[in-house]
Amino acid sequence: MRLGVTMFVTDLAMPVQDLARAAEERGFDSLYVPEHTHIPVSRRTPPATGQDELPEEYKRTLDPLVALSFAAASTQRLRVGTGVLLAAQRDPIVTAKAVATLDHLSGGRVVVGVGFGWNVEEIENHGVPYGRRREVARRNVLAMQALWRDEVASFDGFEPSWSWPKPRSGPPVYVGGAAGPKLFAQVAEYAEGWMPIGGKGIRAALPMLREACEKAGRPMAKVIPFGTMPTREKLDYFAELGIEEAVATLPSGPASTVLPILDDYARLIETPA
Repeated sequence: MRLGVTMFVTDLAMPVQDLARAAEERGFDSLYVPEHTHIPVSRRTPPATGQDELPEEYKRTLDPLVALSFAAASTQRLRVGTGVLLAAQRDPIVTAKAVATLDHLSGGRVVVGVGFGWNVEEIENHGVPYGRRREVARRNVLAMQALWRDEVASFDGFEPSWSWPKPRSGPPVYVGGAAGPKLFAQVAEYAEGWMPIGGKGIRAALPMLREACEKAGRPMAKVIPFGTMPTREKLDYFAELGIEEAVATLPSGPASTVLPILDDYARLIETPA
């Protein structure tokens, strides 16, 4: 079982390059960071976490690709990923170039976790109707994959074009979100894996995911439980389901808060499953 970590990287939290080095030194496989371009102060949309108040880190999140460039430059083998990139809110041509550059410079260590977003006003500020966010995210990811893959790439919205560097790793795309036929159809179409939050309900969802992949004529997608609170028992349970990677959540805070928790999680890596 490979174990990664995720944290809201902000201007007040432990510097991302320090966290990356600490994670690599302790044997973690990956570091994922989330994205919020901004949080409109109207707060029309209640927090997706179910809390009364949106946690402060949502307002202060660093740009994920810039942050991951510091993480990659500070490490040698740690995979660096978005968890998740809000694909509907991004220009696909510019984002494809940024991801490819990061992957090239990091030696092929980039993973792109994508999501659709929950904050209505944040999404609409990008000119995307909330009800179309899945459609726009799909279109943008497919456009980026064409730019990453093809020597002369074209897609709806741009003419045949050159774009280098090409990524060294693909890069793999994982889709985050709750289980369901709409989400699994997108996973089966263009992603290597599904990133369920926390990991609850995975066993029951696997047949639906497998059916979507079979219908698309492709192998079963990977499942990467994301933002979980890991225990030995939970990781063993994931392994029984055939899961090979999980991503543990860290609090957004200073090193004095984060490192002791990172040390606790590291003991799970050292203990054989």
